[in-house]
Amino acid sequence: MITQDFRQIFSNSFPFWNRLNQDEIDLVCNNTSLMKYKKGANVHGGGNDCIGALFVKNGGLRTYMLSEEGREITLYRLYEGDVCILSVSCVLKSITFDVFIDAEEDSEILLINAGAFSQLAKQNIYVECFAYQLATERFSDVMWVMQQILFMSFDKRLAVFLNDELAKTGGDTVKLTHEQIARYMGSAREVVSRMLKAFASEGIVELGRGDITILNRKKLKDLF
Repeated sequence: MITQDFRQIFSNSFPFWNRLNQDEIDLVCNNTSLMKYKKGANVHGGGNDCIGALFVKNGGLRTYMLSEEGREITLYRLYEGDVCILSVSCVLKSITFDVFIDAEEDSEILLINAGAFSQLAKQNIYVECFAYQLATERFSDVMWVMQQILFMSFDKRLAVFLNDELAKTGGDTVKLTHEQIARYMGSAREVVSRMLKAFASEGIVELGRGDITILNRKKLKDLF
């Protein structure tokens, strides 16, 4: 039974699960849907779109802001086992800016209905605390991004970005195009390409078709 699958996943992932009574457990499981998104699909469109809490069963999501000119700034990315709470703006009233969420790869997402999650947070202090703690962590990620944009030179920002990507993959190659990097960093492709060529001329990276190989990690880290 699919609700039993939800119960098992949530019991292993949510720290508040053992603090729920049977009615609350049933409320969550009976109001959870398994959603499947193809790579590049929009999951959350910003505005007043209060879809609910998102739990990444597998795959990956990217949360970003969109300027009036259409420029994207990636705030953070979510992977297997992560939860997105900014999509529950009707629960967290302090969220006053639009966030967009796309699938970075083919993904399966458990969506807890906004109404059910809101009811749960109102009646169970442990769920409410979890929601606000998670929101605080995400806002910390957002502030780190803003700090980089406001106070770091672009070469440092790009070096930090590449280093973070390596940490996620565990290899020496970042499999992203210049266009993708520009979108993630809220910059222009031409700016990214120019800086990567400068890195390449210094022997830090080697540029391939759709990927970037880091040749000298020490030099890369010295940039920041």
